[in-house]
Amino acid sequence: MKSLVCTSTGLKGLDEILNGLRLGDNVVWQVDDIEDYRHFVIPYVDMALKENRRVVYIRFAQHKPLLKPKDGVVIYDLDASSGFESFSTEIHKIVTREGEEVYYVFDCLSALLSAWATDLMIGNFFMITCPYLFELNTIAYFALLRNSHSFKTIARIRETTQVLLDIYSYGGDFYVHPLKVWNRYSPTMFIPHLEEGLRYTPIINSVDATRLFSLVSKKGSENAIRKLDYWDRLFLEAEDLLNRGAIDEEKHKMIDQLCQIMIGREDRIMVLAKETLSLEDLLAIKGRLIGTGFIGGKAVGMLLARKILLKDTTFDWQQHLEPHDSFYIGSDVFYTYIVQNGWWKLRMEQKTKERYFKAAVLLKEKMLKGDFPEEIKEQFREMLDYFGQSPIIVRSSSLLEDAFGNTFAGKYESIFSVNQGSPEQRYMQFEEYVRRVFASTMNKDALAYRLQRNLDQQDEQMALLVQRVSGAYRKHYFFPELAGVGFSHNAFVWKEGMDPKAGMLRLVVGLGTRAVNRVENDYPRIIALDEPLLQPHAGTDDQRRFSQHEVDVLDVEGNRLETVSLVDLIDENLVINMDLFGMRDHETIQRMRELGKKEKDMWILTFDKLLSQTPFTEIMQKMLRKLEDIYQYPVDIEFTVNFTQDGTAQINLVQCRPLQTAGKGIRVIIPLHIKKERVLFQSEGNFMGGSISQSIKRVIYINPKGYIELALTQKYDIARLVGKLNRLIKNKEDLPTLLIGPGR
Repeated sequence: MKSLVCTSTGLKGLDEILNGLRLGDNVVWQVDDIEDYRHFVIPYVDMALKENRRVVYIRFAQHKPLLKPKDGVVIYDLDASSGFESFSTEIHKIVTREGEEVYYVFDCLSALLSAWATDLMIGNFFMITCPYLFELNTIAYFALLRNSHSFKTIARIRETTQVLLDIYSYGGDFYVHPLKVWNRYSPTMFIPHLEEGLRYTPIINSVDATRLFSLVSKKGSENAIRKLDYWDRLFLEAEDLLNRGAIDEEKHKMIDQLCQIMIGREDRIMVLAKETLSLEDLLAIKGRLIGTGFIGGKAVGMLLARKILLKDTTFDWQQHLEPHDSFYIGSDVFYTYIVQNGWWKLRMEQKTKERYFKAAVLLKEKMLKGDFPEEIKEQFREMLDYFGQSPIIVRSSSLLEDAFGNTFAGKYESIFSVNQGSPEQRYMQFEEYVRRVFASTMNKDALAYRLQRNLDQQDEQMALLVQRVSGAYRKHYFFPELAGVGFSHNAFVWKEGMDPKAGMLRLVVGLGTRAVNRVENDYPRIIALDEPLLQPHAGTDDQRRFSQHEVDVLDVEGNRLETVSLVDLIDENLVINMDLFGMRDHETIQRMRELGKKEKDMWILTFDKLLSQTPFTEIMQKMLRKLEDIYQYPVDIEFTVNFTQDGTAQINLVQCRPLQTAGKGIRVIIPLHIKKERVLFQSEGNFMGGSISQSIKRVIYINPKGYIELALTQKYDIARLVGKLNRLIKNKEDLPTLLIGPGR
């Protein structure tokens, strides 16, 4: 049971109103000015020091310090702009380290708006910090600037705190109006009191009370927009700038502000965004945003790439780019989901070295079963009403994803939703997919990736990108005609004379999953954009073997992602332009005749006519070059392709990110005469990913012949073993390792 030990505010009259403070109390002061807060902080700290209590001041705001350095006061200077999670984690560590019965003073919480932009996150911070302070029998002072927060945020803080006080200062007089005092009561406790020296006199005269509250309401009416979140007020101001035709300087300042709260923190991406996106673009993003916060790396990359191309006056991109139809689930929804379901303490455990992987297992389990706030649910429903029964894809778009230096490729989930059934069924399925993507932040591979790159203590909020799937209905299937990935730098130059700077594509029929991911015994078409008809193998047998045999599609009737053989798709007489995409396999057709089998129309996907008789190759090369020029860095993209009736390619650019390459560009002279017994292996030509000269301390070797003979499950065992060996490498610089194996 919570201790009822009473202590003092340092003001005798205030102690009488509140029946003193109690260990565990969180005290929130609503003020009009920071100096009004200081008026009550100083006597509280002086009394604490007099009683030999430990006083901790949490400093994070730009306002004048509430306390000066003095004996007995420990000051922690924190940076709130590091992000909600980093800041909250640091507070949690401090409170844990300081222990029980500590007296705290926090800077004004309203200052966090400049760092986090939303009241929602201030409410979240208070909801996770206040109970932990209560648990440790501390007393903590917080302040809020009146009329700076939404009613909902104030309601959340009121519900969580033990003591909530309104402070008014008029003509040099202070009025204290308790709004909540947990587990205490007196007949005059919840009416305003006038400070008169050491006494606090209740205002019980109706004339005096009316005069006070008329002054309060008059001051409040000057800020009628106070009901809105700071986030919404900022966007209203941005709309006003557009409507009144503000000067460019004002617009650029607003673009900078909106990028800071919606685009991200990665410096190079931020520079690109501010140069590329207009105020209209940012307001359009806000119009499709569910919740608040960042839209994440994947969404930013897609939007930047599209805008870069549409601003390019050297080519008519409007004719060839399919418009995107996307919504964004803001990163604040992710943290709110964790906070409101009561998992933050477990999240803090997961951030520790000892529980980094173990706590993640439990947290992932819980994240698959949580509930969302009602206002977020309603926005989910409105979005699904907009899409109707069109297929959509729910894609991860975390803060660190698709940045310079870190792609997180394949570490988080992205899920196709065929989106069939009643509105209730479609909604329940969508919620499940959102939970799955959120929970994928606790995937072992993702955690190891963050740990290896020293990102484990950084904010990794998960935003989501929800996109209408590009494609068309073909009987009971839905899929795009083509899809693929592209690289502005070709790291797979298999023939002397090929230009790595020309770029390359991996191209498939159907959904792009088979171009993005390695698939056993199935191959996308590899296209070097400087020599598009050249293939890394020769002869019809090799063409047949190293080509695509299966197609990923959305089965509308089955309401699922499905893999169908190319032969079966062709056999169903679906509208697929095989003359453009492949060549008829006469040898296989003849062999089937000879064996007396039922004859089928057999094709090999080569895409030769597409590459040689249409402008597709030229368009893709222009696209990759333009993006690399503006990024000033190699890029990789994901795309789909559909064709109009007149044969014009409509390219849907769904992702763009900086290409991760390891090569350091150091020219090395290889000695001409090396003894044979000293050669581990040798190769001619280029290495995938770029050549690099580096000392090696460990080699992981997988025998290709033995590997090929393994069953698929055993191959997965090998992959897991390699992953385990990888995770043992704490520092790549200390233990540079070479992996040699099939396909590597």
